[in-house]
Amino acid sequence: MAYQSINPYNGELLQIFPDATDAEVARAIDDAHRAFLSWRGTAFAERGAILQRAAGLLRERADRYARILTLEMGKRIGEALAEVEISAGIFDYYARHAETLLAPEKLPVADPSEGDAMLVHEPLGVILAIEPWNFPFYQVARILAPQLAAGNTMLLKHASNVPQSAAAFEKLMRDAGLPAGAFRNLYATRHQIETILNDPRVHGVALTGSEGAGAVVAAQAGRALKKSTLELGGADAFVVLEDADLGKTANWAVFGRHWNAGQVCISSKRLIVVDAVYDAFLSRYTEGVAALRAGDPFDPATTLAPLSSRQAADELREKIQEAVLHGATATEVGPKVPDAGAFLQPTLLTDVAPGNPAYHQEFFGPVSMIFRARDEDDAIRIANDSPFGLGGSVFTADAARGARVARRISTGMVFVNHPTSAKADLPFGGIRRSGYGRELIGLGLKEFVNTKLIDIVDIDAPF
Repeated sequence: MAYQSINPYNGELLQIFPDATDAEVARAIDDAHRAFLSWRGTAFAERGAILQRAAGLLRERADRYARILTLEMGKRIGEALAEVEISAGIFDYYARHAETLLAPEKLPVADPSEGDAMLVHEPLGVILAIEPWNFPFYQVARILAPQLAAGNTMLLKHASNVPQSAAAFEKLMRDAGLPAGAFRNLYATRHQIETILNDPRVHGVALTGSEGAGAVVAAQAGRALKKSTLELGGADAFVVLEDADLGKTANWAVFGRHWNAGQVCISSKRLIVVDAVYDAFLSRYTEGVAALRAGDPFDPATTLAPLSSRQAADELREKIQEAVLHGATATEVGPKVPDAGAFLQPTLLTDVAPGNPAYHQEFFGPVSMIFRARDEDDAIRIANDSPFGLGGSVFTADAARGARVARRISTGMVFVNHPTSAKADLPFGGIRRSGYGRELIGLGLKEFVNTKLIDIVDIDAPF
């Protein structure tokens, strides 16, 4: 597994990082466990102060960090700055709320003889995080901040194409005052991941990535009897009802599909439009996509960034060709994108029938699948006809109607009149092939803790 920084805009090789040695992995586990034995007893106030310092450093160094994100992953510089800020917001959230969220919970018992029962939440130990390249800082922050707040320590195996981002995050936490060993980045191999999971001092794994990677890691964790959480792919539905404000809705659709060059698990990948407004919406949407400008992600005028790699762009082209072979219509939109770098021409896929492989696929880039629905019920049917279940959105002039439709869409998250979004104070997660478990807020905080019953009973023995 080669850890390399390659600039997606021009293909320049920036830096190569050697794989971790087995000795480095063993030492990292030792250090993380040793740090845990101390960190678990650290007061919430002290943990929170370190998290707060990390948030402050993220904001102080935002330009520096954003530059690394743009160079390694290719996202637009404005998107990189926004990613640094949401990462800081996540650290803020747990610095302020972790103690309250983890406070002991008194249980209402039916019979006083059952005693004074309560639940307490205790950290487990070392947790392994396996994170993807599309949000090199945010993905780490949303697992690291809650687990440190809970009293756990963490080892990170980041994506092989963002090694500079991984190293920068490790240094950030050292500079914030986190004890040595409590968070360590490892340029680990696949074999070493299994070694880590098999160590009895490691108590779980959180993975964000592909279905294939999730299946492998979940199986390894299962064999080791370790808990896992998986945040996998998505094919979010963007449902447009006949009473939606079409101008506003089309603008959100363009943004929802193309931010981060469409490389977002919660991108609006399937636009499902009721027949009454299909043609009008498609016209507005096509105009909006055509207005995107591909170019240097450091240029503020750029509105469409390159993909993360040329390989990613080539794989998408192959999927488009396969969809067309099975009856879909592919329409390229907008000015020609640059030949150099990892760009892909924005493409609209229509006439995608249920028998087409594309119907149930995730397109991780600027490719929009557009479906015509007869009415509201048919739109919901199409939205739910997916192996994924991450997010989705509903656009309508009637908020109450939007909420009713949202309840009928089978996913972990649904937004009304806004594309699926990620915030520091909202939970994140899905169902079916989009994974299991939740991240952020109190749900993410308690994924890797021992929720322990303590019951104080003072009655005479029956014999």
